[in-house]
Amino acid sequence: MKTRIIATLIVLLSLAAGAIAQNIATTRGAALDTELKPPQIHRVDNSDVRRKRAYPMQPPTIPHKTDGYQVDMNANKCMSCHSRRRTEESQAPMVSVTHYMDRDGNFRADISARRYFCEQCHVVQNQAAPLLANEFEDIDDLLRADNK
Repeated sequence: MKTRIIATLIVLLSLAAGAIAQNIATTRGAALDTELKPPQIHRVDNSDVRRKRAYPMQPPTIPHKTDGYQVDMNANKCMSCHSRRRTEESQAPMVSVTHYMDRDGNFRADISARRYFCEQCHVVQNQAAPLLANEFEDIDDLLRADNK
């Protein structure tokens, strides 16, 4: 008898979970148990135009292709343009001074090992429409609007 009650509860819970799963909102555009055609792979945005941030404290996005860039223990291709020594020549923005700090807060002459692998935080952008609307307003924009 006990086994029959437990089996009935399991079946009922499974049915309820299935009904709930059908009503979950996703960005896929279909139920989770539906096989979809894979989305098109979008081209990388190579415009060299800085994008606005999408949320507070967001690391800047990379406005150019990075295919073939060597970033490993032996070399960091990003620093050939973005290091303090190369920005005047390359006209690329210098990496933040925080990238030159060690974990104790001391400034170093070269990029810190904690900030060496750029694509841990900075990402290349694709030429694709956003999946979700974003209403984030940067603090500088809010202050400018307040002063008008």
